[in-house]
Amino acid sequence: MNAIITVVGSDKVGIIAKVTAFLAEHSINVADITQTILSGNFVMMMMVDLSGADITIDELRTKMTEKSHEMDVEINIMSEKVFSAMHRV
Repeated sequence: MNAIITVVGSDKVGIIAKVTAFLAEHSINVADITQTILSGNFVMMMMVDLSGADITIDELRTKMTEKSHEMDVEINIMSEKVFSAMHRV
């Protein structure tokens, strides 16, 4: 199962490192990643592979919400199927 993770917040050192380290700790592979800075705001979108994860997507959401508060960014997680359905033209 794949999921889309978005991270948005003020740009600061270590955002990518902290998010990807957390994912690696739970055997979640980053399949694709893009990031940019828009008017001083950090914006990142990742597709991650949860097939080898040691936590469920619901647990991931909970833990990433906690991490988002620590980092003062907004982190959202959506299954790839839901994301694709929402963006179908």
